[in-house]
Amino acid sequence: QVQLVESGGGLVQPGGSLRLSCELSASPFDFYAIGWFRQAPGKEREGISCISNKDEIIYYTDSVKGRFTISRDNAKSTAYLQINSLKPDDTAVYYCAADHRRVGTCPARDDFAWWGQGTQVTVSA
Repeated sequence: QVQLVESGGGLVQPGGSLRLSCELSASPFDFYAIGWFRQAPGKEREGISCISNKDEIIYYTDSVKGRFTISRDNAKSTAYLQINSLKPDDTAVYYCAADHRRVGTCPARDDFAWWGQGTQVTVSA
């Protein structure tokens, strides 16, 4: 059974940084596209970044471009989301998701097969 475990969330002041981690219990890790999503209270879950399998495609939604960086360490079966210059609007539960059924592309939100439990990021002074 494939499992994803996120970590790294927390309370941070505006302008601060966090690095979120997403460990996958399946291999080979580079066969999986990894997506990062977030859901703020009362809002839909939105896709914010994705890295396809074999790292062929990297995607960022406009609101995080230049501030967020997705990466992966295949040896550790772990993906990361470095989030900088945090704003109060970034407050949300952050989720990672994985899928290996599509080659060289980032799946749509509903096409990701496996999801983590989420980690809370709160940006507040």
